[in-house]
Amino acid sequence: MTIALFPGSFDPITNGHIDVAKQAAALFNKLYVVVMTNTAKKYLFTVDERVAFIQDALKDYPNIQVIKRPNDLTVNVARDLHANAIIRGVRNSSDFLYEQEIAAMNKTMSPEIATVLLFTQPENSFVASSIIKEVAHFGGDINSFLPPMAAKAVRKKLS
Repeated sequence: MTIALFPGSFDPITNGHIDVAKQAAALFNKLYVVVMTNTAKKYLFTVDERVAFIQDALKDYPNIQVIKRPNDLTVNVARDLHANAIIRGVRNSSDFLYEQEIAAMNKTMSPEIATVLLFTQPENSFVASSIIKEVAHFGGDINSFLPPMAAKAVRKKLS
């Protein structure tokens, strides 16, 4: 069985994240979407809220399981879940360089786990949670960038 881990902070999950998760679900028997912590970020939503948004958005994919591991290292979670691969989403060339560094670090720590880069659809190539939160803060329309439950929660929290 092929098992993959799609880690992220997902604050909130975007259509780009959903795009990558769907691609990964088609490639692997089991996909864990794992809500984790990026210490460089300040979060709008709790871990449990982020998990709920993802579960709602991906509920039609039986081989996807959403879990939370906010205080763990990605490679350790991958080992615990017997994952063969870590999925990373790439929107553009800036993401690619950042993801290349993360992949090298993960490979050094866990050579047995592959990193798989999946590119978003072009319409998601500029969509970032931080930009969406900024647009929402100033009353802009974010509906086309987020799953409905997440969009509603962002509007509520930032209105």
